[in-house]
Amino acid sequence: MRLIPSLTHNPRSLCPSAPYQTGSRQQFWLICDAAVRKAFTEAKQRYGAPRLANGLSEYNIKTIATSLCRQGLRAKATRKFSPVSYRKHGLTVSENLLKQDFCAAAPNQKWAGDIMYLRTEEGWLYLAVVIDL
Repeated sequence: MRLIPSLTHNPRSLCPSAPYQTGSRQQFWLICDAAVRKAFTEAKQRYGAPRLANGLSEYNIKTIATSLCRQGLRAKATRKFSPVSYRKHGLTVSENLLKQDFCAAAPNQKWAGDIMYLRTEEGWLYLAVVIDL
């Protein structure tokens, strides 16, 4: 009886009940993948390999990048929030009545105001300021 060559090189195929043991390289990758995945999720999926390497000193950037790629993890790019686009919003814009003349002869003649959006962990806060010039 002649064995197929692929069966002779794979000892597991001859004895399917033999326990599978991972090699040292596979164990390293399992530990590395777990550490990279944990650091990646703690960074809210926003850090890539260079930033993750600052926190994971036991692995180099190339190892971390390979682990990210193997797991299919990609960093999310953050965008700066712009509350209103003044170019093409289609809303009416008030006329500039002061024309950069901020000096008033008496109180209650010229008022100015502004609004600011502040991002917090609970949501957005709106700060409105009105001053008498």
